[in-house]
Amino acid sequence: MLIGEVIGNVWATKKYDGLDGLKFLIVKTEDNKRMVAFDSVGAGIGEKVIISTGSSARNALNMRDIPVDAAIIGIIDGIDEE
Repeated sequence: MLIGEVIGNVWATKKYDGLDGLKFLIVKTEDNKRMVAFDSVGAGIGEKVIISTGSSARNALNMRDIPVDAAIIGIIDGIDEE
């Protein structure tokens, strides 16, 4: 899993049929990479989020048949590191 911050929205009028109705966001990860991720939790711009990638993203959302390789699976309230 990765930690990232939502920095934008993605709109696509033409896409794979299985993606209709899904919300996609642009997320910047801690290593400053940007990715498009499916939003399963209602995240908004500026929020820190937990991202699942690869087949784990599809499995976590119970959507094994869609071409998604990154999913936002949590909104972070706080991080406590030592």
